[in-house]
Amino acid sequence: MQTSDARTQAQPEAQPAVQPAAEPDVIPPQAARQRLLAAIEARLGPDWRDEDDGWMVIHDGDYLMRLTRGKVNLDFQCDLLGEVTVEERPVSPAQTTGRLIAWAVLLSSLFLALALAQLAGVFNG
Repeated sequence: MQTSDARTQAQPEAQPAVQPAAEPDVIPPQAARQRLLAAIEARLGPDWRDEDDGWMVIHDGDYLMRLTRGKVNLDFQCDLLGEVTVEERPVSPAQTTGRLIAWAVLLSSLFLALALAQLAGVFNG
């Protein structure tokens, strides 16, 4: 029995034949944001945030930004290696429905405020 114990203790541990690859350099969030902003400015121009005819920021993250204007969404995404991809899509039905609901709430609130003002005698001067 001692011979089998001696054999198991004398055998060296097996070493892996393939060394693991070095991990890739992951881009930090600040650098990803800079790359996203550079890609946005390259695609849309320096005045893309203009209040009158610029793009509205829907999601503002370090690795992903979604912009919308009219019926178009632009998704700018930076992966962990620093590559920026751009996807252009039409607005989703949920966005369209949300816009309609927002307009309905706004108009009904305005109507309610005018009705309460009429009842309170504001317009009877």
